[in-house]
Amino acid sequence: MDSADLLAQLADIHLPGAVSLWPPAPGWWLLTIAILTSAFYLVRYTRQVHRQKKIRQYAMAELDRCYQEYASADSDADSNISTELKLRFVNQFNSVLRRVALWHYPDSNAASLGGDAWVDFIREKGNSSHLDSEMADALSRGRFQIECDVDANAMYSLGKEWINSLYMSNPAAASQQRFNS
Repeated sequence: MDSADLLAQLADIHLPGAVSLWPPAPGWWLLTIAILTSAFYLVRYTRQVHRQKKIRQYAMAELDRCYQEYASADSDADSNISTELKLRFVNQFNSVLRRVALWHYPDSNAASLGGDAWVDFIREKGNSSHLDSEMADALSRGRFQIECDVDANAMYSLGKEWINSLYMSNPAAASQQRFNS
């Protein structure tokens, strides 16, 4: 057999089929799953941060309302009424802090705490660097005191500082703690 006969017996070159886009290679599947998982957790984290921010704004608005009510009434009052207004402000202030504490620490029985245990809770859980002995005494005795000679401005700044420290320290962890309880 000569080489021409051998060449005639060969079949033509067959090209492979076109590469299809579907199904993708396993690496693309893994990349898609990783992107979708990351997007899910990013959206979840963003929603938690946004929710915590809204709740913090509501708590701050409540605290502002208490302080504005005290400040507007105190400017028109004499000394006897001023003491009563301070007592009312301290009680409203305590109420706002307790609601914030119950939101963040639902298992801590913050609503049942009183006296020094309540003040220790405030010191332990949030930033309370402005909490002095006069404010601690007013917060521990709360509505059961007859006279109150506390600096309402300092107490207001303590409340803002404490609430901000709870909500802004780690918003997602605060949400997780709330929802895992």
